[in-house]
Amino acid sequence: MCLAIPMQIQSIDGLTATCVAKGVARDVSLYLLQDEPPRVGDYVMISLGNAIRKVSEADARLAWELFDQILAEIGG
Repeated sequence: MCLAIPMQIQSIDGLTATCVAKGVARDVSLYLLQDEPPRVGDYVMISLGNAIRKVSEADARLAWELFDQILAEIGG
């Protein structure tokens, strides 16, 4: 099973983007999205350091709400 985390793109340099979620920044590869390149401000799902697809802001927020609920239930 894979887990993808929604993050917002803050900057792009070639095929590398700096993305942020919950105050944490990560550099991620945009290689898999070359056919539909994302832009600064877009939300993307990140898995294993790769942006795997673009998502809407609403979907990104919903995913984080669900992750927060799961963490609250398991005491994280």
